[in-house]
Formats: sequence, structure tokens, C-alpha cells
Amino acid sequence: MTLTETARAKVNLTLRVLGRRPDGYHDIESLVVFADCADTLTLTPGPELGLATGGPGAQDCGEMADNLVIRAALLLGERIPGLTLGHFTLDKHLPVAAGIGGGSADAAAALRLLARANGIAIDDPRVVSVARDTGADIPVCLASRACTMTGVGENLSMLDVPSMPCVMVNPRVGVATKDVFTALGLGKGELLAGAGDIMLSRGWPADGASFDAWIEAIGAGTNDLEAPALKVEPVIDVVLSTLRATQGVQLARMSGSGATCFAIYETIGDAGQAAKAISQTHPGWWVHAGVLS
Repeated sequence: MTLTETARAKVNLTLRVLGRRPDGYHDIESLVVFADCADTLTLTPGPELGLATGGPGAQDCGEMADNLVIRAALLLGERIPGLTLGHFTLDKHLPVAAGIGGGSADAAAALRLLARANGIAIDDPRVVSVARDTGADIPVCLASRACTMTGVGENLSMLDVPSMPCVMVNPRVGVATKDVFTALGLGKGELLAGAGDIMLSRGWPADGASFDAWIEAIGAGTNDLEAPALKVEPVIDVVLSTLRATQGVQLARMSGSGATCFAIYETIGDAGQAAKAISQTHPGWWVHAGVLS
């Protein structure tokens, strides 16, 4: 019996950094949605844990021992004695170190697969705690639903967000999250300027709100990691300028800690035309036209 899960790309429509805790972690507030581009992970249950990688991004997966799929599986095995593990096969398509949670989505898919193989609920506290302990983006990828994410990523509140035609672009340059937070430059216990205004914000549109209402709300936000990411990798500014110059674009922004950027359009047709134009102008970039939801 082989089980399969998709590991959808995560997109931070907004990302505010409230401050840095005394323990060194950063408190954030982010509106997160998921794209229709994904890796695919399969599991053949068995007594031995293993991982094989394939697909166009296989060469970027690094050492197997460091892969988040293996780390999450081992940690879940420690929490649940007698857990059936097995052999994973990862078909890798999402760019790595890209601000769209590719590795985190893979690890979350591994946890969902192991939960299915062992008859465990996905919201079992042991599964949730492993997600939190393996990586900050893994809890939100475990749910793989539109939501707000707060704390260091552990607090989720689900939202009803309309489908949004989009183009996602990565210049095929990896950006380390730790380098971006270092460039942000917050000391331990320090708040980011304006954090009080964030905590007093009016929140997001109500369930059933229109596409235009959401675009207005998202446009009023920002990604606080965009400026420090530009210091680390200036090509991000080229990506953003390219997206903002396309026909029909509603807004464009960087996701996560970069370097992937996204643009939202009113129609799928506009997104497809924009992606085609960008691919022709920058054939070396990773470009995806699709839908965020």
C-alpha cells in the first residue's frame, strides 16, 4: 500500500515582525495562503525509514539526514512508540530556500502520511508538537489552509479567503532565513518600530468578503522582511519590479524571507499572460501561474 500527499507551496501575503523574544525567536503576524503548485510525497509503510528524491529539484534537496521529512519522521517515532514508518519518495518541484515553505510543506506532508498510515488524527497533540519542534513553518503547512499565523508560527486562525489568480517567481537564488533576520537587526527583547499599531489593527475581511475587499486589505499590509532580504539578495528588487510592470497586476510582494515573490491578478488570463511574458524575458527564473487559496 502506497499513500500519497501533496505538499503545497505556502505564500505569505503579509508578514509583520512584532519583535524578537529574549530567547532569540521572532514574534510574527502573517496572512498565509497556499498555492496550486506543490511537491508530491509518497509513503510505502514498513519497518525501515528511508527517503528517495526525484523531480527537477532533486539535486537541491541536500543530505538525506538533514532533510525535514526524515527529521519529522524520526521525531514522531520518538513521541509515539511502535510507530510504523516506511520509505518516502519525494517528487521535488518547488524551489528550496525560497520563502514558500518547500521543505516545511514536505515535512508536513510526511506527518500527514504517517498519521494516515498509523490511524492517528492529524490534530493529535503529538503530531502537532512534532510539527512545532521541527520548524516554524511546519504547523501552518500541516493545516495547508488559508489562515493567520502568529507567535513564532504556532498559533493559527483559519480564514475564508477567495481564490486569487497569481504569478509566483523565484530567480533561482537561495536565501537563508537566518541571514534575512540578521539583516533585520533586532536585538533580543527588542520590538520592531510600529509593532503596537500592528497589534491594534482592525483585522481581516469577514467570511464571504469580495476579492476587491481582500486586495485592499492585503495591499494595506507589508512584508517586514522584504527590506532586509533586498540587502541579502538585491535581485529580489528586479523580480518585484518585473511583476509590478505586468498587465493587470493588483499587487506584488515578496513571500516569507524570499527570494520568491508573487503578484495577484483579477483574472487567470491576466496571470497566464504575465507569466508567459516573464518566462520569455527571464528564461532562467522559476515562474508559476496559478491560484492562491
